[in-house]
Amino acid sequence: MDAEETAAMHLKNVRSALVRQVLLCCNNQPLVYARTVIPATTVQGAHRKYTNMGSRPLGAMLFADRTMRREAVKVSKLPASHAANQYSKINEPIWGRRSVFRVSGKPLLVSEYFLPELLRK
Repeated sequence: MDAEETAAMHLKNVRSALVRQVLLCCNNQPLVYARTVIPATTVQGAHRKYTNMGSRPLGAMLFADRTMRREAVKVSKLPASHAANQYSKINEPIWGRRSVFRVSGKPLLVSEYFLPELLRK
């Protein structure tokens, strides 16, 4: 979890988080890089289910959670130096969107970055 992600969730003094990174592909071509950051304080008690998702879609879990509230969707970008750029054929920032979700008032950040190949489809 970086400083920008911490700020997006309005957190202070949080030192550990579960980070889930997923590539969404079509015909073995990566099109979307998704990153979820779940602070350790969010996955306590009833919300431990978020620590062991395996291949289950996060969206399905979130939208089934009656305590979930979604904040505004915001435009975001990854710098060209970010590791996700290894999936891109250009060395430029990758644009995307992100939202803070709150489950029982506790935050988690979901970011989706659209790789250039998606825009060529």
